[in-house]
Amino acid sequence: MRLLELRAITFKARGHPNVRATHRSTLEITKEEHLTPKGDCIVGVSAELSPADLPRELKEAMAGEALIIAVLCVRNICDVVTGRGSPRLELSDERKMVFRKSSYVGPETVMIGADKAAKDLKRELIDLLSRGEELTVTLIVLPLAYSP
Repeated sequence: MRLLELRAITFKARGHPNVRATHRSTLEITKEEHLTPKGDCIVGVSAELSPADLPRELKEAMAGEALIIAVLCVRNICDVVTGRGSPRLELSDERKMVFRKSSYVGPETVMIGADKAAKDLKRELIDLLSRGEELTVTLIVLPLAYSP
């Protein structure tokens, strides 16, 4: 029997009055403090972390065959987004973190093949974020490759 090596990190961001969360294919959390109504994929601003800030061990796990789980919580309301990592992930953007339903990869991409985009998140969660509430994000990375 082998113990799986789980990697995780938790960080904070906050909502904004312009959070709409209507984008159909992506979900974004940014270090930027402001949000215009055009940012329909953005659910959190003033984030503590960007992909470039992630610890090396977490980046290495994400850049392999891995299941990536993002748990987004505001107060006692949480939603979960699952997707996968890829050797193509650059994880170098210093401003924004993007979760994608597609397989497109850019410097900001932290997950591909996501099962949810901004529009799929619980509306109760989005309502609280549009009031500027604090968002807690936990990224969990579970490597899928097995090596005895």
